Amino acid sequence: MSSLHPFDHATLLDACGEGRLKAQTSDAYWNMVGPFGGLVAAVLFKAAHADARRQGEPLSLTVNFCAAVAKGVMEIVARPARTNRSTQHWTMEMRQGGECVATATAMFGTRPATFEHRPLAMPEATAFANLKRLPPPGPGWIERFDMRFADGPPAWDRPSHAPASAQSLLWIASDPPRALDFVGLAALCDIFFGRIIHVRQRMVPFGTVSMTAYFHATETDLAMQGFAPVLGKADARVFDRGYHDQTAELWGTDGRLLATSHQLVYFRDPA
Repeated sequence: MSSLHPFDHATLLDACGEGRLKAQTSDAYWNMVGPFGGLVAAVLFKAAHADARRQGEPLSLTVNFCAAVAKGVMEIVARPARTNRSTQHWTMEMRQGGECVATATAMFGTRPATFEHRPLAMPEATAFANLKRLPPPGPGWIERFDMRFADGPPAWDRPSHAPASAQSLLWIASDPPRALDFVGLAALCDIFFGRIIHVRQRMVPFGTVSMTAYFHATETDLAMQGFAPVLGKADARVFDRGYHDQTAELWGTDGRLLATSHQLVYFRDPA
């Protein structure tokens, strides 16, 4: 157990029957009022991805964060909802104390050889080694990632009347180092701070309500990425009546787009 990486320890699943599993929250990935959302997403994703009934490569993951997850045991039910010739659809649910705290769906499938076109180019950024690590505001999940901002770092308390840019560009590496896999990639899709903090330049109560991640990488792509940091880009389009959207890209060091994500984030910032 002690030889496991903290992330692998935090995403351990104990089988309690076909499609029924238990996991335990981890202080190493704790946030202000619950686990790091990316960890919740990773646990739900792993419940389907690690199941012997799963067929195909990961294509997408949607997680709805229904309630705060308390410290303790998380019970997960995962089942294939439908298996087609080339795609397989899964539903997952996380419960605590008999109540639902998160739901998820995942899609897996086979990728045939087809026309390939990648019009989006990797953003240019200062090299990881030439940037300083973001000083963490406190203990918990943020200490498990070495984040180095090339553009758009967060400001925790900077008086400003005019909204700042919602865009950020940063390198992300696991601490301690861990080779990237699909479970880790699922977690990284939710690693970006709420864009409301960047726009308001101060700490504002926020939380992801729903996130959908699309996986563009293959197992070979992730094996080539290994322990190297990934480049992340995040942005938003609208902030209105307590919610804002959020988009993100995760790039490999070879310039390949590994995943994209879209989120709905709630925030509490009275006019």
